[in-house]
Amino acid sequence: MSMFLDQVTIQVKAGKGGDGMVAFRREKYVPDGGPAGGDGGRGGDVILVVDEGLRTLMDFRYNRHFKAQSGENGMSKGMHGRGAEDLVVKVPPGTTVRDEATGNLLGDLLTHGQTLTIAKGGRGGRGNIRFASPRNPAPEIAENGEPGQERAVLMELKVLADVGLVGFPSVGKSTLLSIVSKARPKIGAYHFTTLVPNLGMVTTQDGRSFVMADLPGLIEGASQGVGLGTQFLRHIERTRVILHVIDMSGMEGRDPFEDYLAINKELESHNLRLLERPQIIVANKMDMPDAADNLVLFKEQLAALQQTDDVEETRVFPISGVTRQGIEALLSATADLLEVTDEFPLYEDEVVEDVVRYEFHDDAPEFEVSRDDDATWVLSGEKLERLFSMTNFDRDESTMRFARQLRSMGVDEKLRQLGARDGDLVRINEFVFEFVD
Repeated sequence: MSMFLDQVTIQVKAGKGGDGMVAFRREKYVPDGGPAGGDGGRGGDVILVVDEGLRTLMDFRYNRHFKAQSGENGMSKGMHGRGAEDLVVKVPPGTTVRDEATGNLLGDLLTHGQTLTIAKGGRGGRGNIRFASPRNPAPEIAENGEPGQERAVLMELKVLADVGLVGFPSVGKSTLLSIVSKARPKIGAYHFTTLVPNLGMVTTQDGRSFVMADLPGLIEGASQGVGLGTQFLRHIERTRVILHVIDMSGMEGRDPFEDYLAINKELESHNLRLLERPQIIVANKMDMPDAADNLVLFKEQLAALQQTDDVEETRVFPISGVTRQGIEALLSATADLLEVTDEFPLYEDEVVEDVVRYEFHDDAPEFEVSRDDDATWVLSGEKLERLFSMTNFDRDESTMRFARQLRSMGVDEKLRQLGARDGDLVRINEFVFEFVD
């Protein structure tokens, strides 16, 4: 079983706010004590934090449900409940977070210690001390805590590397990475030896360093899911420089120039912006027969293509992973190119969604009315359901307050317009009551 996981959906639920309390002062020798019910505590948030020690989302393979604690209920003598601690979930750098239902981008986590709140905890309900007024100095009204936000979140890991090695299977990408760094990727004389991205820290002779990623081999149709498909194409998106490794010996019967065109086509099909990244062509296996002749022909075909398309010239570096010919020149040129290449923003055209859902929208309807097959009127809507969940129906005054809130929202009038009559059943979630005209 592969120990690398780069895409996972998790279920998160923030903590519910603590319930407010109905209480009264009962101390001896304190006349007209009045209300003394405290507020509930805030529910805990669910927060993602970047841990640079992680390199995969493997921790989420078997644990995909995360629930923060609820706030403490309010207490007598005006004492507020304790707020719950936030639930902190560690993720590797390079994790992109989206709301699975809408596809909206929630955040892109890159640096160690960076945080992102993906589910907001509910506020605590108010105790009856908050509802005291000259008209009602001893209210028996208290709110339940606000429910915490609940959602499904899609997390996608795109490895953080400065340089990405791309090319067909068995062109020598893993061998190159093992030579230039201390990484030890699996190397074998068969296709798709590399099944997961491998990272290595490369240091040039003049002391410059960068991170190189060896990515699983691509084949024609990879952008449509052929072979390993788009499973690892996403990891190329963060790289600033692409090293396009080509088997110049043609020992497997493939044409080097056709390989070059095919891989670039797959990169373009996956993401048009990938071709904006500067490329260096690595002509590998130059120690093999026919490689020198193939390189001459390749350069001629490349020059003709660049002249026809009027594109910037791509440098070609002949190397051999076996004899280590040309390795230092390649690394030095790569480091030079990195110094003049800025990072490519992945999500500049996307708006990051605000994860705090409980906010007022002028254009959003406060409630909706539908009817079940059994003729029951069904009320729904985010604001209405929120008011319902925060109402303490064990107290008559709280129930009457909820009825007044419905009336002020226009629920009664809407039901009359739709033909509701005395005695009709009305349902909110699982709560059913009779409509009184």
